[in-house]
Amino acid sequence: MATEIRVPTLGESVSEATIGKWFKKPGEAVKADEPLVELETDKVTLEVNAPAAGVLGEIVAKEGETVGVNALLGSISEGGAAAAAAPAPKAEAKPAAAPAAAEAPKAAATKATDSGPAVARLAAESGIDAVSVPASGKDGRVTKGDMLAAIATGGAAAPAAAPAPVAVRAPSAPDDGAREERVKMTKLRQTIARRLKEAQSNAAMLTTFNEVDMTNVMALRNQYKDVFEKKHGVKLGFMGFFVKACVQALKEIPAVNAEIDGTDIIYKNYYHIGVAVGTDKGLVVPVVRDADALSIAGVEKKIGEFGRKARDGKLSIEEMQGGTFTISNGGVYGSLMSTPILNAPQSAILGMHKIQERPVVVGGKIEIRPMMYLAVSYDHRIIDGKEAVTFLVRIKEGLEDPARLVLDL
Repeated sequence: MATEIRVPTLGESVSEATIGKWFKKPGEAVKADEPLVELETDKVTLEVNAPAAGVLGEIVAKEGETVGVNALLGSISEGGAAAAAAPAPKAEAKPAAAPAAAEAPKAAATKATDSGPAVARLAAESGIDAVSVPASGKDGRVTKGDMLAAIATGGAAAPAAAPAPVAVRAPSAPDDGAREERVKMTKLRQTIARRLKEAQSNAAMLTTFNEVDMTNVMALRNQYKDVFEKKHGVKLGFMGFFVKACVQALKEIPAVNAEIDGTDIIYKNYYHIGVAVGTDKGLVVPVVRDADALSIAGVEKKIGEFGRKARDGKLSIEEMQGGTFTISNGGVYGSLMSTPILNAPQSAILGMHKIQERPVVVGGKIEIRPMMYLAVSYDHRIIDGKEAVTFLVRIKEGLEDPARLVLDL
C-alpha cells in the first residue's frame, strides 16, 4: 500500500511553493520523518518529511515545478513494492490539473468582487477599476498591494508592462552566450525583488544620515562580554543595544512605528523589530516581538536563535510576519554607508554600517574614535523630516550613552 506525500499547509497568505530539491531518488529506502524534499516559498524554505517508512516511489512533482497546498509530490511504498505502486500517484495527479485550469477563468472574472473591502475602497477612491489591475493574489484576486502599485503608476498599464525588459533582452554575442548561465529565480528571490520595487514605487522614500561614536558601547561590551556570555549563554553583540535604542526612539516618535492604510494612519502601540539576516538564498527578516519587554540579553538570545534558524533554513513564516520597524546591518559585510529600502508596509528602516576609526573633534581636540554611519530611510508621506532627524538623533544619544538604554531614559 502506498502512502502519499503531499504539500503541507504553508502558512498565512502563502498558497504555493517551488520544488527546490529531492533528497532521495525513486527506489531508495526512507525512514519515517526523514527529510524528503525541499520546498521554496516566497517567504521561507522548508522541508517535507516522510510520512512513513518504506521506499520512495515515483516523484510526481519534479525540481523547479510550482505546486499548491496539498498537491501530490510523490509516494512511499512498503518494502520493494515501490515500482508497482509508483504509477498510482501519477494517474491521480493528471486529473487534478483539469479542474485547476477550469477554475482559472472563473477566478479572473470574479477577482474584483472577491478581493476584499480594502481593494474596493481603494478602487472607489482612485477611480481605477480593480478588474483591470494585474492580480498577484490567490485564485487571481487583486490584493491591496496590487491596487497601491496601480495607483502609484496612474493605472494598471505600468505593472502589466513590467516584464517587458526581460522579454526584449538583446541576445548576447555567440562567444559570450556560450559562457552565460540562465537560472530561474527562486520564489524567495522573486518576492524580494517584487517587494523592494513596490516599496520604491509606492512610498515617498527619503533617507537621512548621522554618525554615532561607538566608544562607550564598545567599552561596555568589552568589559562585560565574558561574564555576559557565561550567564546568558549567548555572546554580547551590538544588535541588542541598537534594538533597545530603536524602541526608545519609536516610543518618542510614534509615526516611525506606524503605517499607511489607504487614507488612514495606523499607529502601532507595540514594538516588533525585524532584523534583516542575509543567507545564501537571500535576505530574510525575522521579527523580535515585543522588543520593549525584553532585556538586552533577551534580545541577543532571540537574534542568536533567529541567526541559527536562518542559516539552517528553519525559520517559520510566523517568525517573519508582523514587524513594525526593521534594522539592517550592512556593516557585517563591510558597508560604510547605504540607503536601505523600506520593508513594506513599514514606514521606516534603520541601516547600520561598518565601525571605522576616524579623526573627530572632541572638546576642541582631534581624537581617533570608532565611528559608525547610521541611515534611516522613511516614508515622507507619514514621517516629516523633523521627526526622522529627531528619531535618528535619539538613537545616537542612546548608543553614545548606553546607560540610558539600561535605565530607560
